[in-house]
Parts: sequence; C-alpha cells; structure tokens
Amino acid sequence: MASDTKRLAVAFLHPDLGLGGAERLVVDAALGLQKLGHSVDIYTSHYDPSHCFEETKDGTLRVHCPRPPFPRSIKGKLHILLAHARQLHLTSHIIRKSASKYDVFFVDQLSTCVPILRLLAGKRVVFYCHFPDKLLADGAYVEGKSGQQGSLLKRLYRMPMDWLEEVTTSQADVIIANSKFTASVFKKHFRSIRVNPRVIYPGVNLSAYESSPDWDDPDVRQVVSDRPTLLSLNRFEKKKNTALAVDSFALFRRRLSEQSSIPMETLRLVIAGGYDPRLEDNMMTLVGLIDRAKAKSLSYTIIQPSSSKVTIPPFNMKPENPDIILLLNFTTAQRSALLSSASTLALLYTPTNEHFGIGPIEGMVSGLPVLACDSGGPTESIIDSPASERTGWLRPPDENLWADALVEIVSLSKDERALLAGRGRSRAREMFGMDAMALSLEDALREAVALGPVPGVGALTPLLGFLLAFLLGLVLNSLLGRST
Repeated sequence: MASDTKRLAVAFLHPDLGLGGAERLVVDAALGLQKLGHSVDIYTSHYDPSHCFEETKDGTLRVHCPRPPFPRSIKGKLHILLAHARQLHLTSHIIRKSASKYDVFFVDQLSTCVPILRLLAGKRVVFYCHFPDKLLADGAYVEGKSGQQGSLLKRLYRMPMDWLEEVTTSQADVIIANSKFTASVFKKHFRSIRVNPRVIYPGVNLSAYESSPDWDDPDVRQVVSDRPTLLSLNRFEKKKNTALAVDSFALFRRRLSEQSSIPMETLRLVIAGGYDPRLEDNMMTLVGLIDRAKAKSLSYTIIQPSSSKVTIPPFNMKPENPDIILLLNFTTAQRSALLSSASTLALLYTPTNEHFGIGPIEGMVSGLPVLACDSGGPTESIIDSPASERTGWLRPPDENLWADALVEIVSLSKDERALLAGRGRSRAREMFGMDAMALSLEDALREAVALGPVPGVGALTPLLGFLLAFLLGLVLNSLLGRST
C-alpha cells in the first residue's frame, strides 16, 4: 500500500530504455513506486524487447514507445539536437493522448520537455539529474574542465543546447541528483539555478541478488566456470574505461604467478554489459578491447544470451578456455550467476568520475570485494578505510595500483572475505535498497504535487524554451528532407 492515502499516477519519461545504469534506475524506481501502491507508466523513444530489462517485457511494468520520426543521428552527427527532437515528439504524444490521467511527471536525462509538460499539460515535474549533459558532450567528465573542449564549431553547436538544458532544468518543480558528487557538479555548472538538488541514491532490488539463479539455465551454463574469475559489469562505452580491467588483469596475472599458488592460466576476466550495434561508441569500444587483449597476448571470445540477436563480429576467437569473455547484453540470470558464483574473486568497476555507479552496490550486496576508481559516486558507496570497516578498494585508474590491489584481494583469508562480505551487504541494505529510494522518491513526487496547479500562462523563460525547441524541430525537418 502507498505510504499516504492518495495513490499517485506517475508517468516516467526516459529517452532510450535499453540496458544501463540509468535504465536500471528508472526500472527500479518504477517498481518501487508500484510496490507502494502507485500507478506507473514508462514512456520512451526507443525500446527493443531483445535489448531491455526483463521487468519491462514480462508485463511487470507498462512501457509505451511511440516511434519517433527522427533518427538518432544524421551521418553520425547531430546526436543531441536529434535527442531533443525525439523527446519533443514523445512529449507531444503524451500531451495529446494521456497527460490528463497523470498527477505528476518524472523526467530524467533530457530536460527539454520539462517546461512543455508544465505549460501545456499543466502538471508538476520532478527532474532526476544523472549528470549535466553539457559535461558529457566530449566523453567522461574531468574535474576542472568545462565539458566543451572541442572545436569552435562544436562549441558553437553546443551553446544553444547547453543553454536549453540549463533553462529547462530550472523549470522543474523538484530537482533530484543521484549522488552528492553529481549535486556538487550541478551547482558548480548550473549557476543560474539557485536550488540545491535533493540527493536520492539509486536503489537496488536486493532480492534479485539474494535469490539463487537457475544453474541449469543454458545461458547461465554458458558463463559460469570453476575458474577464478574477475568480473566487470559496464556498458561497452569508451567512457567506462573497461580497458583498465584488461590492462590490470594482464599485469595481475603476471604478479600472481610470482606470489600465489593460483596458476596464472586458470584466471579469467569476464567483461559483461549492454551492447547496441547501432552505436558507434559501443562497436569501437568492443573492437578496442579485442585489440588490447591481443596486444597483451590474451585469448578472448564474444558471447551473448540466446535471447540476444546481436551480430557478433566475424573476427571472434573461440578458444576452449579463453582468458577474457566479452558477454554482450547479459540476462538477469547470467548477472546473478556471475555475481554469486563461488569462483568470482572480485568486481572491477573501472569508470572515472562516475556520477553514481550501480556496479559497486551490486558487488557489495553479492558479498564481493569491489575495486573501483577513487573518484565520483563510488567514493560515497564504498568504504576503503579503515580496514576494519572496509567494503572495497578505491584506487586511482592506474594498472599497477589496480594489480597490487587485486593481489591484496585474492590474498584475503576465508574469514577476512566473510567479514568483508557481511559489511558490504549491510551497507548496501541500509543505504541503497529499493525501499529507501522508493520512499524518498515518493516524498519528492508528493512535494511536487502539493505545489498545486501550474499557473496557466507560465513564465517567459519556459515559453522561450518551448519556442526554441519548436524551431529546432523545423530545422531538423529541413535537414532530414535534404538528406533523403
């Protein structure tokens, strides 16, 4: 039952409901609100039943995906411009078809629609900021850089996009950030927005990690092994820096052969994550990892679950016992099996300045030692010192330091691993459970609804945002007409 007498009808707007941390948050937030008794619908501009979380295709959650008339890019360009256009199309669909039945809107990643929903649908909006988009335009965020380090032409292209992001974000009735790190970056780079974002950590469906997987599942049998395993869970994106896992794994194997009784050749690295062949970044990241493995004289193979229909590159190696397994679009059962397998030694979380990072929580709730970069969200989720309170290791993204940490991890005694696992599980339950997130999110949604009806005319700023978005749509129509 809901924690208040009024049951809310909530609409989620998310641009691409694939496989990733932001998508996992949306799914878990929707599940948490449903558990509290609220009605939830998810609207998205892209949804592929063969590339999604299972709760979105088994009837647990209602997903609506009106097909947009705009592509993701034009000849590999104009990604952000087209993302705005696709969200405007999605917003217009909601306004025309179903806006009246919702009490409040939950928007994340793209804020373009915020003033439009308020102005034309007359409803309050909660915006969840994973990270300011303008700081991600050129890849991973680097402290001290503006996020606009490209050519003059690109900076000119980004200027109206960045202005639009800040202006439309400011119109949200409640703003949420996914970590204290993200909130601090938000305040630093959105200086016109005076409010302090409320921090609500992404919740994890702890029960999904505590239940035993079906070890007879063919997809599970495909990935489990008695071989000592290091595990990396991340989308195949350059900014996730999975290359660090390959480099530190190769160096760790060499050091372990000198310092441990574990035979070097028995060790393996499993890199699992969402992979979309439509995205050049995904393809180039996969190719880059393969090239890195070859350069380190490591054998590899690429696999995918039976439900995935991704075309695997023709240069896939298939050795009997590969050093590295590249698992594309893993299933929930495969993830659970890899995290809970007795042979898994540690979870490697490689991104730098990650906004929050669900991976360390998955590792801790599964009782695994976690090794992550010492920046961003993981510094809030992982305790590295003192050793008596440790739930993981935080190290700079240096392969030598990571290899040293891995040697330390595998050298833990059985009792030390058990104590660390208990601390990790306890911290995950107390701070990052779905119930805690759902209750905090429910409170934010109720706060927005309690503000009452949105003024009918609205302020000049959101109207300007809407007019700019409309003009962008006209420009896009012209561009699309010329390209066909």
